[in-house]
Amino acid sequence: MRIKIHYAWVMVFVTFLTLLAVQGVRLSFGAFVQPWEEEFSMDRGTISLISTLSFIIYGLSQPIIGKLVDKWGARIILSLSTFLVGISIFLTSFVTQPWQLFFLYGILVSLGVGGASNVAATVIVTNWFNEKRGLALGLMEAGFGAGQMLLVPGSLLLIHWFNWEVTVIILGLFLTLIILPVMLLFLRNNPQEKGLLPIGGNSKVEYRGEQKDMGEDISIWKVFRQKEFWFLILPFGICGFTTTGLMDTHLIPYSHDHGFSTNVTSAAVSVLAGFNIVGILLSGIVADCWSSKKMLFYLYVMRALSFCILLYSHNPTLLLIFAILFGLVDFATVAPTQLLATQYFKDYSVGFILGWLFLSHQIGSSLGAYLPGLVYSHVGSYNISFYFSILVLITASILSGLLPETYKKMKAQATDEIDV
Repeated sequence: MRIKIHYAWVMVFVTFLTLLAVQGVRLSFGAFVQPWEEEFSMDRGTISLISTLSFIIYGLSQPIIGKLVDKWGARIILSLSTFLVGISIFLTSFVTQPWQLFFLYGILVSLGVGGASNVAATVIVTNWFNEKRGLALGLMEAGFGAGQMLLVPGSLLLIHWFNWEVTVIILGLFLTLIILPVMLLFLRNNPQEKGLLPIGGNSKVEYRGEQKDMGEDISIWKVFRQKEFWFLILPFGICGFTTTGLMDTHLIPYSHDHGFSTNVTSAAVSVLAGFNIVGILLSGIVADCWSSKKMLFYLYVMRALSFCILLYSHNPTLLLIFAILFGLVDFATVAPTQLLATQYFKDYSVGFILGWLFLSHQIGSSLGAYLPGLVYSHVGSYNISFYFSILVLITASILSGLLPETYKKMKAQATDEIDV
């Protein structure tokens, strides 16, 4: 018997693959910190500034990307952005001066990464799913964890076997010759392009594929006055500070500073990424059947606990325990945050709202990349940064707990629709 698979799941796989490749390249930045320090005679603070510039450019692009996605469609934005990242990362192999690295990686790569991000991918998933959306978002988001698991240790090993120049050439060719053709062949903006309905059919409540113009019936300033906006956006900024900012930039050099070998560091990163995938998938499944705001509360608490373990990880066993716990909660916050955003602001442009949400995440990431590097340059330790991270994560958990509950309301609406 042939099993017919809805094309929506193909969209999940293609967006997963896109995020794996593009965001995996971005998450590999930590692997290049020490090689670039030696190659260009830059200190840790200056190297961190490249990452900070990258996060700023990435973050500022998000609201703009959201509007471009609404105007041109996510397929065009994702494809052009992937091409830009591939070409730019390839060209870094020819860099001879630090300013060229700032320009190619800090600006061009970051613009491409900003386009091939959660904003465009989430819009596609939202278009194709009116049911099982939490699961679909979790599967899509797992691309981050898979990229982290494959490309970060892969980059470390390639640098160890060859050099950083060969590594960026391989990454650039991977994006332009393998990932981009797959996207062009299979990616579609919405079910109508394939003559299909989204999974779950056309919902009376959810997003229908057409968004209201922000300048028409509802002012964006009304969004800024809602506590839901700020209680989502502030914790998500803290999320960025403690994950893609602090951990993805400084975990590898922190591990090396503690005397761990390349093999131990690669193993820890791989374990973290593997459990990251597990955490992402579980968060998507749980978000469909439990309170997203309660999920966020517990996820931020668990992340703070993992930082406590990291502070005392002076042997490989503790480092791996940290990797497991942090991996489970690393990107697991994204699916419930996205789901809450689409529920709180379903009458607005999904791309635009998500753009602001991920702008906050990248502002946090930029601070998380630069400030710990700056502190390290002055005191020679990351401990202050970790203690500060524990404090702000507790704040994020409190703000998440104060969000209005949506799960019971959405469940009641679904029951009413079934009764009708």
